[in-house]
Amino acid sequence: MEIPVEEAPPDGPVDQLTPRQRRQAIVAATLGNGLEFYDFVTFAFFAIQIGHTFFPSESAFLSLMGSLATFGAGFITRPIGAFFLGGYADRHGRKPAMLISMSMMGLGIALLALTPGYAAIGIAAPILAVIARLLQGFALGGEVGSATIYMMESAKDLRRAYTMSWQGTSQNIAATAGAGVGVILSMVMSDAELSAYGWRIALMLGVTIVPVALYIRRTLPETIHQADTAVVDDSEGLRSYLRPVVCGLIIIGSGTIATYIFNYMATYGQDTLGLSSTLSLLGEFANNGIGIVSIMIGGLLSDRFGRKLLMVWPQLLFTILVVPCFLWLTTSRDTTSFIGANLILSFFAAMSSGALYAAISESIPKAVRARAFALVYALPVTFLGGSTQLVVTWILHVTGSAMSIAWYLTVVSLLGLLAMFAMKESAPVKLQAAAKG
Repeated sequence: MEIPVEEAPPDGPVDQLTPRQRRQAIVAATLGNGLEFYDFVTFAFFAIQIGHTFFPSESAFLSLMGSLATFGAGFITRPIGAFFLGGYADRHGRKPAMLISMSMMGLGIALLALTPGYAAIGIAAPILAVIARLLQGFALGGEVGSATIYMMESAKDLRRAYTMSWQGTSQNIAATAGAGVGVILSMVMSDAELSAYGWRIALMLGVTIVPVALYIRRTLPETIHQADTAVVDDSEGLRSYLRPVVCGLIIIGSGTIATYIFNYMATYGQDTLGLSSTLSLLGEFANNGIGIVSIMIGGLLSDRFGRKLLMVWPQLLFTILVVPCFLWLTTSRDTTSFIGANLILSFFAAMSSGALYAAISESIPKAVRARAFALVYALPVTFLGGSTQLVVTWILHVTGSAMSIAWYLTVVSLLGLLAMFAMKESAPVKLQAAAKG
């Protein structure tokens, strides 16, 4: 697909946009990013039902594992998409890269939602499902870099973390919408209907919005022509920003495991704790909903008090609270404990997102920023996020302990915390204060 590249944005450089135009640009980019994540994470919410469709088996465990393996396949092509689409965004602009990723995502979603089950077309069904996931992964790998950097380059210096918080917020909004759709469908459909076509309805809701998102993205101004205000000494090449890259890989890896464990909570509630599908999806809805509030609070505070403070303290509290919260929900196994534990953990886990995205992107030269950020994001997501639900399901099956998931999460969260300590401060408000002092 050939997408024309504009030599200059039609409304002038981004730094000359009015506040209203700036807000419209960020909202448009965020909406597209959120729409893509809606369908990507919806697969996780309906893993059991999709497993029954494409991997029928007398063993519920094997059926679920087949479904989760297909989910994990979508992570294989993420680094490839990050490399090629991220590089395209650095050479030709953020806007055309975002249009390409959106188009590919729409195609992948439609293919997955419309593929008949194993009972209808046999082995072709899981093969087509895997192909759809590979296409989605490629698109999303490139989407994260171009959309996130677009948000950074559209923002004022002292509003970067808040603006970039919308990248994480859009994901949580998408996940909340997916969980909300799941709750509604579980209330009005039987288990048999959910397995037969309920999950397809959830996916197709995302497909119907793709044309609207493409139209909105075409109205965006380009940011690649904007003067770069981030302070990065790139005279030594990769060595000048090696620390944020390495620390970013570790932190995003830790956060990815936490994120996909939260996305697994609907399955965990039903398969491990024996809760109803409605209550399990309500817990999923709660942890994503509170994340929206937490991310925005963290972004605002980071612009005022710096990146490190808003990374380290929320992560420290999260690490401390994991085991007590899981003890509460695994022993009580009721509505209050399940939803309450999800709310508490998600609040602290999400708070550092804006500070983290800003800290990494501020430390990377503009010429390689979209590709580098996309790879820093995609690589840990591929190797850790793609395997998290498989690993957690296997650990729970082998140990027979519902608490094993808490110990796994505590260890990886501690590693992320150590990497946060190693990051350098990059917030403009802190750098300006240091220069004056």
